[in-house]
Amino acid sequence: MRIVIVGCTHAGVSAVKAIKAFHPEADVVIYERDDNVSFLSCGIALYLSGEVEKLSDMFYETPEHLASLGVDVKIRHDVLAVDAKTQTLRVQDLKSNAVFDDHYDKLIMTTGSYVQVPPLFGIDDSRVLMCKDARQAELIKADTAAGQHIAIVGAGYIGVELAEAFANTGHKVSLIQGNAQLLNNYIDPGMSAEIAEKLEAHGVAVHLNARVEAFEAGVGDDAITVETASGNIDADVAIVCTGFLANSALLQGQVAMDRHGALLTNHWMQTSDENIYAAGDACAVHFNPTGKSAYVPLASNAVRQGYIVGRNVFGNTQKDLGTQATTAMRLFDHTLATTGLTLVRAKKEGIHADSVTYVGPYRPAFMAGHDDVRITLVYCLEDRRVLGAQLWSTHEITQSANAISIAIQNRNTIDDLAFVDMLFNPNYDQPFNYLNLVAQQAVTQADQGKN
Repeated sequence: MRIVIVGCTHAGVSAVKAIKAFHPEADVVIYERDDNVSFLSCGIALYLSGEVEKLSDMFYETPEHLASLGVDVKIRHDVLAVDAKTQTLRVQDLKSNAVFDDHYDKLIMTTGSYVQVPPLFGIDDSRVLMCKDARQAELIKADTAAGQHIAIVGAGYIGVELAEAFANTGHKVSLIQGNAQLLNNYIDPGMSAEIAEKLEAHGVAVHLNARVEAFEAGVGDDAITVETASGNIDADVAIVCTGFLANSALLQGQVAMDRHGALLTNHWMQTSDENIYAAGDACAVHFNPTGKSAYVPLASNAVRQGYIVGRNVFGNTQKDLGTQATTAMRLFDHTLATTGLTLVRAKKEGIHADSVTYVGPYRPAFMAGHDDVRITLVYCLEDRRVLGAQLWSTHEITQSANAISIAIQNRNTIDDLAFVDMLFNPNYDQPFNYLNLVAQQAVTQADQGKN
């Protein structure tokens, strides 16, 4: 059986390794149009801040190692077309420009995503940069080396992480968001206000409800003016971080997609064509808090899905369990960790939901250093299921977000979480862990609502 993989992304690398682990005899070819593989774009902010010195450290795999596994690795080869009916591909060798055809028995689409470029006047100005791949990271590093004023458009995860990175390197930073809060896909307004306050305390100018309308050449050759609905912002460099779209055009009109163009898959990661699998940013995922498909381009989803595809391409053996979109970021001396639904999004989904916020020390007051943990827990009022959580603290709370993620995936209730067995040791937590305490708060609130 001939297996063709398109895209040597996180998902593509994971799929290759799973195939070769379970079926070392498999005939596998992988096409990648770039000259590198496995770039960890989530580490760009670390590179720009100087915490990671070499961009090359962000690559965790090489074409040579993949080839040593018995894979035919075709670097700088662009797949121009896929014909699902005949199970063929048209490919161009970007080094020689030669075009040739290939065939597959099973096709794995791990083509990733691309930057969503807003259709704005001036977006093609050389001082307006995108942030996704290694080349763009190098360009940003070079163009911001002089310590200029940097305008960051978009306050999702990447935008906020870049704002922190440049604040830490002495740059003047303006963070521009088109709506009323930061990180609106991940946190509710109360938590967003805390994040904005933290950024501003470190010198970042946060502009909310400032929808960008255009980019204009500023005064002097090295300036750019960002025109927004609430006024103009002059900067030396603008970095656009307005999200990603699935790179799925090769299968347009041949398999099922969602309204945004992300490939739809079943629990085995098969598309509507049983011979075509998909994983990573190219496809939608099953979002457990709502039970619906959603577009959640995360490296954690990509490597898991890629591995599952590698298992299933020879016969369906491993189901994808879906996702809670669990994430975390460091922001100066704090950590933000999130999972599942925000209250705002839950209500938009038509879920009868509510939330509670707990603030308290993570361990007893008699212990030196007992920093507060702030937790917002979102739950369904009808069946009391846990739907989401947002955690914020100087204490390490990322594994607590993972624990809530498991609770959401298993459809646990606030009553379950309130009394689930958790360790106690004064070094680490209270006799009731803070996850127990926030859930107990939710139980009280929900019960009072019944009366």
